[in-house]
Amino acid sequence: MGKYKVYVYAICKNERKFAARWMESMKEADGVYVLDTGSEDGSAELLKSLGAHVETRIVTPWRFDTARNLSLALVPPDADICVCTDLDEVITPGWRQKLEDAWGPGVDRARYKYVWSFREDGAEDVVFDAEKIHARQGFSWVNPVHEVLRGDAPARSVRVEGMQVNHHPDPQKSRAQYLPLLELAVAEAPQNDRNTHYLGREYLFRGQYEKCIETLSRHLALPSATWRDERCASLRYMARAYGALRDTASQEGCLLRAAAEAPWMREPWMDLARFYYAQGQWEALLFACRRALGIAAQPQSYICESACYGALPWDLLSIACWRLGLRQQAREAVEQALRFAPEDDRLKRNRQWMMKEG
Repeated sequence: MGKYKVYVYAICKNERKFAARWMESMKEADGVYVLDTGSEDGSAELLKSLGAHVETRIVTPWRFDTARNLSLALVPPDADICVCTDLDEVITPGWRQKLEDAWGPGVDRARYKYVWSFREDGAEDVVFDAEKIHARQGFSWVNPVHEVLRGDAPARSVRVEGMQVNHHPDPQKSRAQYLPLLELAVAEAPQNDRNTHYLGREYLFRGQYEKCIETLSRHLALPSATWRDERCASLRYMARAYGALRDTASQEGCLLRAAAEAPWMREPWMDLARFYYAQGQWEALLFACRRALGIAAQPQSYICESACYGALPWDLLSIACWRLGLRQQAREAVEQALRFAPEDDRLKRNRQWMMKEG
């Protein structure tokens, strides 16, 4: 027994494939509570056999905040610390001791390192701080999707150093309900800048380009939309929508605005680089690549795209240099690209051709 009562809670539907791994990861808790929302694959039965307290309830109409609040209600009222996770997540061993060491009188929330995605080689990709650990009383979940924890009073949060949650999602999981829930979330809270941004991004992914541009323009106009990294992302997504609509002037304008919003990120510079490559504007391509490569480290942000920190900027730089007659710089750049992608046949051919040419 630790000095605090620590309970894990979660929602579940048809996640039998993750159940054993998840329960092993959660075994440091004093108890595990799961709301099953209608599994048909034996998830509930397996979780019970592994020691979880499981109750089943169908949530209609479906909302993530409703389901999360029902799962939280399963946690005993004597809990000191509640840890909300999903079954496709794993907490690295030793997490409980780190959490208890960080927790203390007056603390009611905790932040921790969250690895949202991994690269093909297993390296961490998108990393940011999450905050789904909280005291038992005074908290509830809001928003039908992209639900967030709301407290009755200002948060007194602490960061748990060394605690890490790894996300290993099921790529086969349906996204059919995602767009309608996002539209509902924005209709319920039109001033919510984060969900407005997510909705515009989803319209882009669905090929609804005019709706993407309209929604992201509204995001940028919201008084609360002040995080420049996310404003930059909205402009980049708008640029992609304009590109799909063959409006290259508006596309370039959005990309330049994106770079101005967050010049410390590689992503807008690399979007500009792709644009200038497609347009055959070699001097502009050279400039964009050099600006991107002047940013050394990948920030811990969900907005980052791993391609911008690999071979791509060096690859495009080598092409720009070659087109501008900077032959030695082109050779050096393609060598750098191959350090990131040593098996890339196209890069190998480019290097071989550049070495043979004068």
